[in-house]
Amino acid sequence: MTTAAAAGSPVDGILATASIVLSLLIAVWALVAAVRHRAPDRLQFVGLAVLEVALLALAVVALVAIGGGERPGEPGAFFGYLVTLVCLPPLAWVLARMEPTRWGSAIVCAVCLVTPVVVVRLQQTWEVVGG
Repeated sequence: MTTAAAAGSPVDGILATASIVLSLLIAVWALVAAVRHRAPDRLQFVGLAVLEVALLALAVVALVAIGGGERPGEPGAFFGYLVTLVCLPPLAWVLARMEPTRWGSAIVCAVCLVTPVVVVRLQQTWEVVGG
């Protein structure tokens, strides 16, 4: 969206874009591993940790903006997506560790494909204007 509300959105910018790109790169890496019948490797877990740091930074930026007086268009949905977003990489980590087969890599891939969707939904719930 190219509105005035979108231009000032704290969840729309380089940090969100970097999170989406990183998540998709990890998804591709995990998909290749799953297709090759490989369990999640160290690089996948490091990628999930870096992704989590980026998502936590995005959450902090959003919370600081809220503390500064800005408000999301749909607060309930926004906070739901925010909590979900920061829980996704740890969830993938735990489930992939519990399943040390190709399916663990498939889990990492699936979660990393969902993450960009949640980031975009987070942006959309911030930018909603009017009823």
